[in-house]
Amino acid sequence: MRIIVQKFGGTSVREPSQRAVVAQWVVSAVRAGYHPVVVVSAMGRQGDPYATDTLLGLLNPLPLAPPTETDLLVHCGEIISAVVMAGHLRQVGLNPEVMTGAQAGILTDDRHGDAQIVRLEPDRVLAALEDGRVPVVAGFQGIGSDGLVTTLGRGGSDTTAVALGAALGAEVVEIFTDVDGIKTADPRIVPEARTIREMDYHEVFQLANLGARVIHPRAVELARQFSVPVRIRSTFSTADGTLVGPGRRVWDPWAHRDPAHAVTGVTQLSDLIQFRVWPPASGPDNWSYPLFHLLGKRGVSVDLINLFPDQVYFCVKSPERSTVEATLADLAYPFEVYDNRAKVSIVGSAIEGLPGVVGHVMEALARENIRVLQSSDSHATITLLLDKKDMEAAVRALHQQFGLHEDLAPT
Repeated sequence: MRIIVQKFGGTSVREPSQRAVVAQWVVSAVRAGYHPVVVVSAMGRQGDPYATDTLLGLLNPLPLAPPTETDLLVHCGEIISAVVMAGHLRQVGLNPEVMTGAQAGILTDDRHGDAQIVRLEPDRVLAALEDGRVPVVAGFQGIGSDGLVTTLGRGGSDTTAVALGAALGAEVVEIFTDVDGIKTADPRIVPEARTIREMDYHEVFQLANLGARVIHPRAVELARQFSVPVRIRSTFSTADGTLVGPGRRVWDPWAHRDPAHAVTGVTQLSDLIQFRVWPPASGPDNWSYPLFHLLGKRGVSVDLINLFPDQVYFCVKSPERSTVEATLADLAYPFEVYDNRAKVSIVGSAIEGLPGVVGHVMEALARENIRVLQSSDSHATITLLLDKKDMEAAVRALHQQFGLHEDLAPT
């Protein structure tokens, strides 16, 4: 069988008219000779009746529910969406079969609220395909080793789709959303941002991990691990979108290694808190170890770490501020905290070992009088910590500096 997995996000299945468009995409796949597997998110976003955040709001102001019960509540959104979407598919003459994540064979660990898939047993999905039915799978969920419902965290339906694509040997996984692919920057900040036609897994992972919200980083890593081609496209456009695959199979528009065109995309992440920490007066030489060890035990993810013998700088997301402050108080470490930070990152496979890229970055920011507070880099990224008020100006300046408004054609 030629199998295709089609995942539709919450904005694609919000209204009946939109779900009718989704049904036509599935019909088109069948007419093209594919056996489609449909994965759906909960309908709409916060404020819509069955969206995940709306369901969570039902618990306010009640006492905090245990994670096992929270998973039971929020996984209903995708099940409702799957049943309703199946009705639309029947309306256009298809024969759907609705499945929960557990029924589709998605087995996870027991980390409720942020579970990871450990195994996939898609026998029921395969049986439905072989019988000519269209499996409609509720995304974002699975079942743990204890038989309890688990959820995969924000963006988990992307992971569901890619995992099914890998297990079923799908030709491609299509991620349908409300944008026509991965852009060179957030079009709300840079209106002239272009859709990138083809990208390597690693570049997409970096963009997603550093703030771009088109696809979940865990889904990209899973696609890379099993070499599953992924196409990100708009539900409401016939444009091809962005094809994500192994580097050897996709065109690299920056292969010429020109430092002025070494960047594939610019992304940003706001609402960060920066900490500056000193050792206590009688602190040992390795005084930073107890800090990061204790933060890790308390579930805090630390970003942009700069270590010096006499001080440490690092960042966390805003909701983790109180935990960090309590930890520093427990250790009696003096510190300063700075609100309203943001990070802006450039991503490009051509950055590695290429002289001149940092110079171009600093030139762009200097023109806008933007002060860099911290920085980090890897072989494919450069990340800068800035005042939040400078974030959008920095994104626009870097997009212009590296010529991302230009539509370079393959040679």
